[in-house]
Amino acid sequence: MLWSLIKIVLFVAIVAALTLGASYLMESEGGVQITVAGMEFTLGPLQSVIAAVVLFVVVWLVLKLASLLVAVLRFINGDQTAISRYFDRNRERKGYQALGDGLTALASGEGRLALAKAQKAERYLHRPELTDLLQAQAAEQMGDRKKAEEVYKRLLKTDATRFVGVRGIMKQRLASGDTETALRLAERAFAIKPKHEEVQDTLLSLQARKADWAGARRTLAAKLKHGSMPRDLHKRRDAVLALSEARDILDEGKDIEAREAAISANKASPDLIPAAAMAARGFIADGRKKNATRLLKKAWQAQPHPELAAAFAEIEPAESPAERLRRFSALTSIQPEHRETRLLLAELHLAAEDFPGARRAVGELWQSEPDARVLTMMAAIERGEGSEDAIVRGWLAKALTAPRGPQWVCENCNNIQTEWSPICNNCDAFDSLSWRTPPKTDVTLPAGAEMLPLLVGPSVMPPDEAELVAEEPEVEDAAEASETSEAAPSEPASEAEAAPEENAEAPREKAS
Repeated sequence: MLWSLIKIVLFVAIVAALTLGASYLMESEGGVQITVAGMEFTLGPLQSVIAAVVLFVVVWLVLKLASLLVAVLRFINGDQTAISRYFDRNRERKGYQALGDGLTALASGEGRLALAKAQKAERYLHRPELTDLLQAQAAEQMGDRKKAEEVYKRLLKTDATRFVGVRGIMKQRLASGDTETALRLAERAFAIKPKHEEVQDTLLSLQARKADWAGARRTLAAKLKHGSMPRDLHKRRDAVLALSEARDILDEGKDIEAREAAISANKASPDLIPAAAMAARGFIADGRKKNATRLLKKAWQAQPHPELAAAFAEIEPAESPAERLRRFSALTSIQPEHRETRLLLAELHLAAEDFPGARRAVGELWQSEPDARVLTMMAAIERGEGSEDAIVRGWLAKALTAPRGPQWVCENCNNIQTEWSPICNNCDAFDSLSWRTPPKTDVTLPAGAEMLPLLVGPSVMPPDEAELVAEEPEVEDAAEASETSEAAPSEPASEAEAAPEENAEAPREKAS
């Protein structure tokens, strides 16, 4: 604004000066005398003004011709001029056209064409920050990892493209299984762009695989700080990392530090079963049984689990089965209809040799959820009540081919693990294990399953089925009864002898 005002003032001043000079010449007497090559020229006032204007125009034209001559010389020398800018715009148009065609070819899966277009665009544009990335992705699509790595290394030389190069080489190292180098590259990429969510997740996963729990917790805190993770999920995963760190500390023989870490993990995530069990055992070791009881009851409220019951049993290891049954009422009164609570009660009744109580606790689980644990428990109940060996063997044979029930299952790949761990041992997913029943699959029975009827042997009809047969209406037609007796003189016995497989496949329900 000020500069514009100054230019206007200068223009007005120059016009005023010229006007003043012209008026002075017009009013003055005489003129201007010019001598050229012995010749004298006398110009009047008006002629002097015209001569000055002509002289100004001639000087301007000479300067313009001189600038044109300089531009031509610079063009010949290779410098930028209007002529060179015309050719530059033409090359730029062709370059961006090739770049666009390359991106289209890359999106359509034509890696070889995309690479050719990228090289053509580079010849026209000389913009490696644009064309190198296209070349790298096209080379990866073609499977030429060596070419892609060369291009990514070129990107490392420029500050604007360094992150792209580091990330590209990191992904290549991950694909080749070189996790050590990938971890270092992930740390470098994270230092360049700490807000990049993909780099955060990759670094967290690699640190967890390497059991660098402290580094993983720092990365997790960065995800929370930059808004890449909700606060509740951060608390859960930080508890998982704290529990993993506590386990490593315990392996090093530092019991006190491990207990404190486990208790901290349990406070952060009370529904994390392994943390609750480990923290409870830490309280038990310190003689704080009430704290352990309160902690396990809170965890059981969140999710009943056999490991919690095992830790609850360790509070009083020397008690009798009857005393244990009474003490466990504090736990079993929480979610009494839950499957795990009912099975825990059944196990406690079996330990106390209260077989009817165990049967009542199991209830209809052997029909609604017939897994190996439930069916094995039914075999123990039958044995305790003095049932025939064939019936007991029938339950056991059924349990042999039944599903195993809830287990630690990976939410990512459905891999089953016997123990909880922060990392899935199949797909390396972090915090993906949950306690649930695995999905059903069409898997053939084991090779020895067809031998189950031979292992079970002849079975005996349970009393309730015998009563049902006795209550059937008598045959009114004597001829039909005689024909039936001739065809099957001992129908119940023959059915019992011919149905060992039925006993093996579906144990008969007994009246409670």
